[in-house]
Amino acid sequence: MASAALFIGWGPVVHTRERKSLQVFNEAIQYYTKLQEQGEVESFEAFLLEPHGGDLAGFLLLRGERDKLNRLRHNPEFLRLNNRAQAVVENVGVVSAYMGEELNRLLGTYEQDIGDLL
Repeated sequence: MASAALFIGWGPVVHTRERKSLQVFNEAIQYYTKLQEQGEVESFEAFLLEPHGGDLAGFLLLRGERDKLNRLRHNPEFLRLNNRAQAVVENVGVVSAYMGEELNRLLGTYEQDIGDLL
């Protein structure tokens, strides 16, 4: 079962790069499908957001083991794909996310750390 996640978010499409943005999105889906088949990620989901006036237009959520996700962040193919995304959409970001036992551990540590500050 997945113990961690990567949140890959992006903003609006760069004007005149609409077709290329679809191309890069499809490349990403193919890449993450391959990683799932190889067991490098447990699962992934893609999300597009309705217009809301904010900077976030969509995101991918990759679930897996923390060590595999950390290695993925430095994989040349992953970095290449993110570079391509930055050429066609704004505000590309990759952020570690905590879930399951990692989340429980993080919240427990947080509670201890702030305990003496209240």
